[in-house]
Amino acid sequence: MTVEEIFRGESKDLEFKEKLPEDSKKYMKTIVAFSNGEGGRLIIGVNDDREVVGVDQTAVFTMIDKITNAISDSCEPLIIPDIAPQAIGDKTVIVVEISAGRQRPYYLKSLGMDKGTFIRTAGSTRLADRPFIQEMYYEDENRSFDNVVNKDIEVTDADINSFCEDMKKEAQRNCLNDKDAEKVKTPTKNNLITWGILKEENGVVRPTYAYYYLRGLDGIMSQIQCAVFKGNTRGIFVDKREYEGNLWEQVEQAYQFVLRNIHLGARIKGIHRQDVYELPPESIRELIINAVVNCSFLQGSLVQVAIYDNRLEISSPGGLMPGVTIEKMKEGFSKVRNHGIANAFVYMNLIEQWGSGIPKILAQTKEYGLPEVEFIDMGIALRVNMYRALPEDGRQAIKVSDKKQATSGNYKRKTIKASECRTMFVEYMSQHGASTTAEMAAISGLSPQRTRAILAKMVDDGIVIAEGSNKTRKYRLQ
Repeated sequence: MTVEEIFRGESKDLEFKEKLPEDSKKYMKTIVAFSNGEGGRLIIGVNDDREVVGVDQTAVFTMIDKITNAISDSCEPLIIPDIAPQAIGDKTVIVVEISAGRQRPYYLKSLGMDKGTFIRTAGSTRLADRPFIQEMYYEDENRSFDNVVNKDIEVTDADINSFCEDMKKEAQRNCLNDKDAEKVKTPTKNNLITWGILKEENGVVRPTYAYYYLRGLDGIMSQIQCAVFKGNTRGIFVDKREYEGNLWEQVEQAYQFVLRNIHLGARIKGIHRQDVYELPPESIRELIINAVVNCSFLQGSLVQVAIYDNRLEISSPGGLMPGVTIEKMKEGFSKVRNHGIANAFVYMNLIEQWGSGIPKILAQTKEYGLPEVEFIDMGIALRVNMYRALPEDGRQAIKVSDKKQATSGNYKRKTIKASECRTMFVEYMSQHGASTTAEMAAISGLSPQRTRAILAKMVDDGIVIAEGSNKTRKYRLQ
């Protein structure tokens, strides 16, 4: 403990007491909260004004024994603290260091688990609710709630086959090219069992919560809420959508919602102009996927995607997993809350490589010249803020140009994912209005057949509207 740390004040892992309270419950709640989190330090001898007042040096070891006995008698399971005196200037303080527990949830015996389990949020200690307590059980046993059998529903072979076919179609849509799409194999029942989406019990195959949420069968908890607000607070709604259905389709709909509500501009490099969104589209999609894969479905709240004048804000219920810190995330450390959903997303090419997402997002926002992405651990949720571009950052408003530009070859790519095509199509239609399949094929470099398939899916998802017969059909944004 240093003077500099004291001056920074109380935090998620640090609390001060001017003197040792007579009622041990007044600090036992904090001890329990540290054990249920990432650990922390309780400092006796520092007041609320961050002034080191010290403790009576003749009573130091008596106080240490008292604290040790109180922790042993009050907490369940057993918490073993590291307690020692420390000199700061001419004063002595007592440092009670608590490590992150491995047998969570920890609670006060006298209050019982429901009323005696506490967690640390920012610089305060609060009571944990039952869903959060359940979450601790699963996390500490290295289990995933979405791998638990959902006994309220049943699944037939026809349901399984339909689910597998839908997953295959999504995997193909996210392939780099037609050749890769042709190599995608249809998942089997055994694959789903291995991934934790199904579970076999006494010869009967039952769906887990992963299947339940991937299919959007609950109708509420797996929804993604999206909104646009006027200004920088949640005061005035401009637009609001709640998506439901297959979870991977919700991800795409939320992603397209963001693209429709941020600015499209142009970046000038030399004599060339590059059409770009003000925020990196790949990073937007990655953040939404991360929010879904790490969402706590036990918390009773939804993944939220909010657009303000100054930022994109994505919130995921559940907060950080044990052992995960924001610093570790930035370095590529990865720990997934929903194993079954994550396995399904890996198969569908929605997740490319474990741990690569956050470093890639940081690199992309830096390349765009944007402020660094902000990660806020709220204890019961993780919030990510991606700040929007400022007018002076070198981008210019896009101007509508002649549709003949579509066939000039400027938009062609050798390989491109379906999700990138959808972004490109939305971008093109936002500039040119109703457009044909031929124009979309020209800007993407895909075959007309593949282009029609992607556009048909965009119609199904409510992103675009098809107008006219097959020969004269045009597509425009919803």
